[in-house]
Amino acid sequence: MICRSFEPVLAPDARVMIVGSMPSVKSLADAQYYAHPRNAFWPILFDIWGVVPHNDYERKKAMLRGHGVALWDAACCEREGSLDSDMRDVVFNDFSRVYALCPHIATVLCNGGTAYTLFMKSGFAGERRVLRMPSTSPAYTMPYEEKRRIWKAALLSALDGRGTDA
Repeated sequence: MICRSFEPVLAPDARVMIVGSMPSVKSLADAQYYAHPRNAFWPILFDIWGVVPHNDYERKKAMLRGHGVALWDAACCEREGSLDSDMRDVVFNDFSRVYALCPHIATVLCNGGTAYTLFMKSGFAGERRVLRMPSTSPAYTMPYEEKRRIWKAALLSALDGRGTDA
């Protein structure tokens, strides 16, 4: 099955971009980034920013924009199921469009190893700081508290403009 990523979530003042690999089957079915109920992406961001958890996808995207964060996937591909290891015929997304609309992005946080590898191969890192973050996927078994700690340190530091070695 050919998988297409969603349109990016953009904010003209974004200083950070979060890059995933490809949406899961659940996310594709729901037409929402990180829709799988066990994915820690939204809970981590709710915790970091002190937001009461909710399921309103438009509010979730507004939360990202309000904090100066853009979101997109590294690529489109063919894939059966949701595993990154099953991705075939990968076509990188064109991040030059994102950078033109969000010229202040200085840090890219890649959600997991596959997202990091794909993004680095895409040729769109440029002069930006790119960090490999622990995957928020339930398949990545690092404890939630550890994922949250690492994401919080990297995200808040990047939004402050200090960078981080998370």
